[in-house]
This record gives sequence, C-alpha cells and structure tokens, in this order.
Amino acid sequence: MIKASMGREIVIKTLNDIGVIAEVTKCLSERGISILAISAWVEGPHGIIHLVTNDNLRAMDCLHSKFQPRESAVITVEVAHRPGMLRSITELLREQGVDIHHLYASAYPDQDKCLVVFSSSYNDRALLALR
Repeated sequence: MIKASMGREIVIKTLNDIGVIAEVTKCLSERGISILAISAWVEGPHGIIHLVTNDNLRAMDCLHSKFQPRESAVITVEVAHRPGMLRSITELLREQGVDIHHLYASAYPDQDKCLVVFSSSYNDRALLALR
C-alpha cells in the first residue's frame, strides 16, 4: 500500500562548518519539534540540509535566528517496508514522465513502514500517479 501526500520540506544552505547539523537539531529539539526525515550533503563550500518536521511553522521560526531557511514543496510517501517498494514508486513516476529532482528515505529494519520524501519536475502529476 502506498500513501502519498503533498508536504513541505525545510531547506537550509549554509557554509559547511563543523557543528551546523548540531545547531539545527539543538534548535528543533529544544522546542520539541520532531525531525521526520533529513538529508544533508556538501556542495563546494556550502552545506545543504533538507528536512521534514512535524511542525515546519515553529521550525522555520527557530531556524531563522541562525540560518536562512526556506520551504519547498515535496511529496511524502508512506509505503510498506519490503523489497521492491521504491522500485514500484520510481517506475510509476517514470511511466508518468516525472523527473525526480531529489529523494531521501528512511526505514528501520524491524518496522513495517518506511518514509520516502522527494521533489520532482511535476509534483502534482507524481501525487496523482501514486494515489
């Protein structure tokens, strides 16, 4: 079973300094905000962080004190945690001509569900395909 919905992720582009993720997570945890998914990497001198929280409004508020976060549209997908589910999602998107711009996911071995977050060239079309 695939459960897909429109969502919002927070995107932070900052200088790649040691401890940036620690600062982000401290800010959120001190306000009781849960991170549902996160992805981070380095591009040249910059660190890029994408995250989905349980309360983006409050998260954006606290992150504005040290960063310049922005929100971006994403699709969040809850799927069964078993082999082939990501394949099913990506094949559906390919059939609809949807180009995935970025994707991250998380699952724990003993859980029966996983969360996939992605942005694409056609989020509306992607959402329809997955429903």
